[in-house]
Amino acid sequence: MSKKLFRRAAAMIAAILIPFLSASAAQKDTLRILAIGNSFSDDAVEWYLHDIAAADGVVMIIGNMYIPGCSLERHLDNSRTGSTDYSYRKIGADGVRRVTPGYCLEEALADEKWDYVTMQQSSPISGVFSTWEASLPQLYDYLRARVDARFAIHQTWAYEQTSTHKGFMNYDNDQMKMYNAIVDAVDKAADLIGVDIIIPVGTAVQNARTSFIGDHLTRDGYHLSPTIGRFIASCTWYCRLTGRKLRRNSYRPEGIEPEMVDVAHRAAEAAVRRPGKVKSMN
Repeated sequence: MSKKLFRRAAAMIAAILIPFLSASAAQKDTLRILAIGNSFSDDAVEWYLHDIAAADGVVMIIGNMYIPGCSLERHLDNSRTGSTDYSYRKIGADGVRRVTPGYCLEEALADEKWDYVTMQQSSPISGVFSTWEASLPQLYDYLRARVDARFAIHQTWAYEQTSTHKGFMNYDNDQMKMYNAIVDAVDKAADLIGVDIIIPVGTAVQNARTSFIGDHLTRDGYHLSPTIGRFIASCTWYCRLTGRKLRRNSYRPEGIEPEMVDVAHRAAEAAVRRPGKVKSMN
């Protein structure tokens, strides 16, 4: 073969292989996270998490298997029946959020090679350990048999002190009682199934409540506010699952002042360091 033909052949091979190798490298460097959740996972992962990661050079694919108010018991029942009651919310590597109705757990678990799969309880009973004990082990076994991933538990947050949610009565309408019950139940649940990753959003939110922001992090007394509340939750997920610091991250959502961003970063990092201990942000 002449040198000219050799160079041409080499160029053709490179044209074929380089995009393939680049795609393979991108796949390897992408962090894939699937939440088996409800509206509280919506608050935590669907709005800011991808952008926080992108500002830090991390590519993420985020999935959320969503049913409003879904409990572990219902997730378990759905796993047994193959229920297609889920809305599958997926944010691709391109940052575009796509919503597909009529999904079942089996389909979502097979959709990507997930790095992390997370579980959480419905908020009114998130601090009642007996409800975790009744359904979590069986759900965990179902998930673990179908996906090779690391598993984590999402520690959700206590309601605003003025919340009128009827589930608040489970904690005598006392925010700190609810927070402490959630921390205790989540710790016990993690021990129950041998999971060592807790995403401590509840503690991060409680930390932020000690700052000048105060107890103003929800939009209805229990769901997080569209701006700073959700941002704090996403910061906590990012910090816990990547191990990266937040305070050099340049991403600031529209409508959130720099002082609030600083509180969110500090509240999330403090929660990751001490998932069950409230730290003053003053």
